[in-house]
Amino acid sequence: MNMKLFCQPSFLTGLVLRLALVLWVTPAPVTEWYLPFLDTSTNTLTLNPWGTWLDLGGAITAFPYGYVMWLAFLPAILVCKALALPLMLGYGATLIGADILLLAVLRKIVPGRDRLLLAVYWLSPIVIVGSYVLGFNDLIPVLLLAGSLYFFKRARLILSGLVFITAVSAKLSMILALPFFLIYLQHNRPLRQHLPRLLIGLGAGTLATVLPFLLSSAGVSMLINNPEIGKVYELAFSIGDSSLLYVVPLAYLLMLYAAWRIKRPNFELFHSLLGLVFLLVVLMTPASPGWFIWAIPSLVAYQAASNRIAVAITAIFSLLYVVGALLITPDARLIVEQAAWLPQATSHLLFGGKLSSLVHTAMVATGIVLAIRIWRESVSRNDYFRLSRKPFVIGVAGDSGAGKDTYSDAIKGLFGSHSVTTLSGDDYHLWDRQKPMWQVMTHLNPMANDLEGFANDLVALTDSKNIHSRHYDHQTGRMSRPFMIQSNDFVIASGLHALYLPILRECYNLSVYLDIDESLRRHFKLQRDVHQRGHTEEKVLASFTRREPDSARFIRPQAAHADLVLSLQPIHPRILEGAGKNHPLHFKIVARSRNGLNELSLTRVLVGVCGLHVDMATRNDATEVELTIEGETSAQDIEMAARMICPRIFEFLDLKPQWQDGVMGLMQLITLSHINQALTKRFI
Repeated sequence: MNMKLFCQPSFLTGLVLRLALVLWVTPAPVTEWYLPFLDTSTNTLTLNPWGTWLDLGGAITAFPYGYVMWLAFLPAILVCKALALPLMLGYGATLIGADILLLAVLRKIVPGRDRLLLAVYWLSPIVIVGSYVLGFNDLIPVLLLAGSLYFFKRARLILSGLVFITAVSAKLSMILALPFFLIYLQHNRPLRQHLPRLLIGLGAGTLATVLPFLLSSAGVSMLINNPEIGKVYELAFSIGDSSLLYVVPLAYLLMLYAAWRIKRPNFELFHSLLGLVFLLVVLMTPASPGWFIWAIPSLVAYQAASNRIAVAITAIFSLLYVVGALLITPDARLIVEQAAWLPQATSHLLFGGKLSSLVHTAMVATGIVLAIRIWRESVSRNDYFRLSRKPFVIGVAGDSGAGKDTYSDAIKGLFGSHSVTTLSGDDYHLWDRQKPMWQVMTHLNPMANDLEGFANDLVALTDSKNIHSRHYDHQTGRMSRPFMIQSNDFVIASGLHALYLPILRECYNLSVYLDIDESLRRHFKLQRDVHQRGHTEEKVLASFTRREPDSARFIRPQAAHADLVLSLQPIHPRILEGAGKNHPLHFKIVARSRNGLNELSLTRVLVGVCGLHVDMATRNDATEVELTIEGETSAQDIEMAARMICPRIFEFLDLKPQWQDGVMGLMQLITLSHINQALTKRFI
């Protein structure tokens, strides 16, 4: 943690307040249960402190926690015993240590908001009153859960799973978060392959902390007899004569279903859903005041992402919590009754009437408002939540040999094959290459392709439905058997006629036309068809003349319908003369956009970061922007430029995006800029 944080007046104020409460307040749960248990268990150290406690006639409800909670308090208690200090100091010192560590973890999860963190967490009435006035120890499991979330965010899944199990060992209620961890990994495709690492961490943590506790019959007995567990069943509705509908389990299962419905969550969405679960649990149960600390990390993250209204509502909720908690605390009533300067009727007014119920009602109402706002602002407006409703569809058109597959693969490499489904127009040729119809018609003619089937399948994928399609093998000229293609977060539909039909163009969130220089197109097509697809050079050269009329009639006009036209052009007209290994080809990119492409910021980055030469112009009465980009650049420069002009898009990329060098990297960068714009437009 930054040492400057310790010098902030608000931090010092909170620290002094905590120390004062530890010195002067002796909460009943601490003096009646926790400290006697810790004292007994440290008189004779044993691996079964629960058994020792029950053998000495201790209360069965004294310490219903696992090894991690016991070990958390053990060092400070032993130090106090060795120095003959009050055990309350050791207990309080442990809580303050956990408090400071939780502040540090929240600072990692919500970076750059130190002042807000000190205000809404470090000075939070819920944390201070719940932990230091009422004496509850929920800071320990919440710290461990927050630590697990931090490692989860950093994709350190073994450590995340291990720390999560320690949170469960500290307090069983933390197990509520486990299904959300698993759903997140299952639906976040870049992370799904790392699910076994989380399971390894969970397994190791279970063997180290949970299994030994389960072998202690005394410990299990104390956990089962904990009266707090039964509170989740107190809010229920009668169904018939013998059945009850438990509201809290019902709400929890509905939240699980809501999380499952999100096809690809990000960390912020996952964290918000987890916070909503904990908030709803404490609102719908006669919860222990310590339970409210469970929702604090998510409330802090929500306030950091929202506005002052969110901070104000959370402050009202916190103050109502404090009033309500004190009104039901016997110690508070005793203090009021013993205060000679207060009227005798004050105690009855505060503790004997309906005031506590009214305060609790107001607190629940404020909490529900918070839950609604969190859902609306952090969930329903989340980019990933909106993306989960409908895939992002990219259409790529261009002439034969224009580089559609190469370009599609480059974009697919950024988002990861696990998140991208590709649909190729070549797979919708009506006939195998051996059929005599190809002597009459070329592939470039729309009548030679099942464009209706292509459109229907694309609509189905756009609607998140799976399809069955065939694959056209360019080497054999034959179609494969039908196979299933699953919809995905991103769908790339490429083909000669990808922008030909109006219904196809309506499906795309971004449409791209590859308008390669004709001499380069013929050069690349000749290289591809001869060396990769096994055609003869004479046959390929003859196809150029035969296909030219169809290209001019059906293919090139599609450029007018594209949001983005990417043109690969030679640096000079005679570039192909003598091209080979000793004379590599050098190109320039001309990008024309109808929607704009962050041209000013993009130009600055391309010049300043990538060291390229950029010319900018407008066309068609300034409705189109054209950038001409020359020079060589590296994949590292492209990634740096992308982080500068569209940082938000990185949430959607693979864990290790495959950035390209040269002109293909520039195409990636320009395309990402357009995708970023299209996502923003889609989410308006």
